[in-house]
Amino acid sequence: MLPLRVHAPRSTVPWVTWALLVTNLLVFYYELRVPPAYLSTALLPTYGLIPSRLTAFLGGSPAAPWSVLLPLLTSQFLHAGWLHVLGNMWMLFLFGDSVEDRLGHQGFAVFYLSCGLAAGLTQCLLQPHSTVPIIGASGAIAGVMGGFMMRHPRARVLTLIPLLFFWVVELPAWVILGYWFFLQALSGSTLLALRGASAEGGVAWFAHLGGFITGAFLLQWWPTDP
Repeated sequence: MLPLRVHAPRSTVPWVTWALLVTNLLVFYYELRVPPAYLSTALLPTYGLIPSRLTAFLGGSPAAPWSVLLPLLTSQFLHAGWLHVLGNMWMLFLFGDSVEDRLGHQGFAVFYLSCGLAAGLTQCLLQPHSTVPIIGASGAIAGVMGGFMMRHPRARVLTLIPLLFFWVVELPAWVILGYWFFLQALSGSTLLALRGASAEGGVAWFAHLGGFITGAFLLQWWPTDP
């Protein structure tokens, strides 16, 4: 199911959502411009989040703290390809403005980065020995989606469903986002059952789950911007 349009009211201009969209696209443009060898051997290993490196650091292995902790932030702005970045930005575009309207600009910025941080830590917790860099804004955006579901569970979402034919229907947000969450949980649990914590690479299912749950939880108590 592909959301096409969301019917949810807002009364403010979503400056932070737009700034995040532009920042992610500019960073991706930079990724396209650098030599592939530099991207794979320097940029992504340095600024992507590597679970085994964080696990070793927390276990007492000597390392510069910034080199281990900074990727919790920088990994949220890196992407692996056009489908990766455009898919993430589309979901942020659809659901970000309403959550920003609820939290205010500064509150939304902190909320977004907090969800991304929780997403990365969740992935590291469940795949602690992976040496593949985790990149992408999907964990933070999953938090936005979780927050949106708590804010507007019955908001109508115009949705494309490719089932034999292409159907365009309106569904409540809780159906779309609940279905998405179910798929992440199913995929993540299947991965753990088949390959355990040693699994590496692929989609960061647990980051999605951690971000979504964090966003849904935080929105319940986060103060409204005065």
